[in-house]
Amino acid sequence: MLMFNNLIDGEWLSDGARSPNVNPSDTKDIVGEAVRGTRAQADAAVAAAKAAFPSWSRSTPQVRYDILKKASDEILARKDELGRLLSREEGKTLPEGVGEAARAGQIFAFFAGECLRMAGEKLASVRPGIDIEVTREAVGVVGLITPWNFPIAIPAWKIAPALAYGNTVVIKPADLVPGSTWALVDILHRAGLPKGVLNLVIGRGSEVGAALLEHPDVAAISFTGSVATGQKVAAACIASRPMKKFQLEMGGKNPLVVLDDADLKVAVEAAVNSAFFSTGQRCTAASRLIVTKGIHDRFVAALTERLGGLTIDDAVKAGTDIGPVVDQSQLDQDMKYVAIGKDEGAKLAFGGELLKRDAPGFYLQPALFTEVTNTMRIAREEIFGPVAAVIRVNDYAEALATANDTEFGLSAGICTTSLKYASDFKRNSEAGMVMVNLPIAGVDYHVPFGGRKGSSFGPREQGRYAAEFYTVVKTAYTLP
Repeated sequence: MLMFNNLIDGEWLSDGARSPNVNPSDTKDIVGEAVRGTRAQADAAVAAAKAAFPSWSRSTPQVRYDILKKASDEILARKDELGRLLSREEGKTLPEGVGEAARAGQIFAFFAGECLRMAGEKLASVRPGIDIEVTREAVGVVGLITPWNFPIAIPAWKIAPALAYGNTVVIKPADLVPGSTWALVDILHRAGLPKGVLNLVIGRGSEVGAALLEHPDVAAISFTGSVATGQKVAAACIASRPMKKFQLEMGGKNPLVVLDDADLKVAVEAAVNSAFFSTGQRCTAASRLIVTKGIHDRFVAALTERLGGLTIDDAVKAGTDIGPVVDQSQLDQDMKYVAIGKDEGAKLAFGGELLKRDAPGFYLQPALFTEVTNTMRIAREEIFGPVAAVIRVNDYAEALATANDTEFGLSAGICTTSLKYASDFKRNSEAGMVMVNLPIAGVDYHVPFGGRKGSSFGPREQGRYAAEFYTVVKTAYTLP
């Protein structure tokens, strides 16, 4: 059995109570045991990161490049093994798990390069004889709080830029999925990071997360999770002394618009991928399918037929299209919203039933609702499961208005063969990321990720835009 321990000041620590890491595909299978970190351990991790910061922040770009590139090489070489671990502990299918592990490796390769691309500006002053330099410097100790749905990719896209730009790190992964982050930290540790530069503390948000939010030596917090928790993170960072820099990635209620002129096959595949793959447990999932009346009935019929052909089973079994829900609590929430949809008057056109498989697990047949209005709770609130609602509209103008009628603004998509409507949607969609004739849940690792309104706050993650959060700008004046 794997033992997931904390890494503090370069030492693996196993002290404390332990919790089982349960496979949602087979609850009899214990993936490993994770130590349950404490506030005191979080404080010790912050102290170690603070002590390591002066040296690491002034290390050469080559030193940081070599370590991040070595980590990238190992992640990519072990992507099958890491993907299997991920799929066992989180429940996404093995191809999805391997793909996510590979993405983590690609992220580290990109930010290894960023170590060598840090640039500044030299400007002429409006005053004669004075030189101006504008440079970027590391923020300091950064606390990273990551969710369970992407247990290696999201830690990667936070850790990699933090280290590349010279920060030191304390990371608290979701306690449902400690194994993938533990494996990632172990790779970085063996790649040659000096002690204290990267610290891992596994544990409850109410204890470990709270310690990071309250500690005066943590300069910045990057958080991905629910809206409610994100609001608490923001309030704590504002109230802290000194005030912390913070970055929030939270919820989504993402629309996929399907117009009458769409290629039906393209639209159905985009909807299935966006709404139901990864068991719908993505903040970018398309939970609102907004369909114009001319194609509505054909789209629903084709989508229902496609859903009927999907295989819902053990995440690591060959041929599985959709794995289990991550745990009992999330399954209960999904079923609650299936009941809410029925009570609101929506029609359950497909699925929404609990399934039994060879082993005990959290299996749910994907649920598709029709006859939904955009005022219903299933169209307003994030469910975070394989539950999607079809909303019939009259035309493109109503589709765009409905798509934007939400408190969220993370991702949005449109299926159309019209350049006019595609261009208009890209311009007027109130989302941070827009897809045309593509699933809305797939994004590249080298471009910015993030949304608007209630979905995100602060600078974007990923790509070169990550420097906006993980660095501070300094303007220096010199009279030679």
